[in-house]
Amino acid sequence: MKGRTVPAGHLPGSGSRHFFRRFFKDRMSLAGGAVLGVLVATALLAPAIFPTDPTATNLPERLRPPAWIEGGSVAHLLGTDGLGRDVLIRILYGARISLLIGFTASLIAAGVGIPLGLLSGYYGGALDVILMRLVDIQLGFPSILLYIAVLAVVRPNLWTMTVILGVAGWVIHARLMRAQALAQRQFEYVDAARAMGAGDGRILLRHVLPNVLAPSIVITSFSVATFIITASSLSFLGLGLPPSTPDWGIMISDAVRYMRVAWWPSAFAGLALSLTVFSVSVLGDRLRDFLDPRLRLES
Repeated sequence: MKGRTVPAGHLPGSGSRHFFRRFFKDRMSLAGGAVLGVLVATALLAPAIFPTDPTATNLPERLRPPAWIEGGSVAHLLGTDGLGRDVLIRILYGARISLLIGFTASLIAAGVGIPLGLLSGYYGGALDVILMRLVDIQLGFPSILLYIAVLAVVRPNLWTMTVILGVAGWVIHARLMRAQALAQRQFEYVDAARAMGAGDGRILLRHVLPNVLAPSIVITSFSVATFIITASSLSFLGLGLPPSTPDWGIMISDAVRYMRVAWWPSAFAGLALSLTVFSVSVLGDRLRDFLDPRLRLES
């Protein structure tokens, strides 16, 4: 309708239909969704499908090639590693760990950064100065060095590494929410709500937050892939999870010494990591198209 002002975060009623129509027409979206769906399903069902302990060693079966190569066995479809552990089973259990770290750390980062950025942009003043200086200080250090420094002090395990990644990732959400809140507080609907007697808390939660949340949702989806890569990198360097954990970074690190005689442990773990990051990134990109009205109008 002419003259109608639509807030940046508003999604028309037909938006979901438009999104799914574009999603199912795009081959990359379908591929990314299918890969992520299979990974999530196998990660959840791994204990039921393969009740074998992924950390159990079997030295007589060490470095057995995949089933389709001479010397391989159907009992180990993707072969075994240097300690006789089944590569396929460890990859499936590794998917559980990587997806858990990626999604949980992203939610922690959003849970910390969104409220702080929203408050900083809405109120301004000393709170804004202090929070933004903290953001600048943290951004002054390379992220990987910050993770290494913290993990060198605390005892790394699944939950400590997830929390460290999530807490360290709050700055992106905080900066984005601050910029969005600075723009939204100038709109007339905020003045109208205040004139009707609404307090700051109600204005922030009921009016400002719904209009600024869409960009942060997109950032959260992209950060899942970033956290998965970061966690695998730290494990590869020996600074992440314990060595026996079925983690893709640990699998690649352990297999480096056998690359000349056994390529499959590192190759299949690297392929699983690449496919996961690809699928999450593709879906995050399509989610951005869905939540950005300008991109939807251009299409």
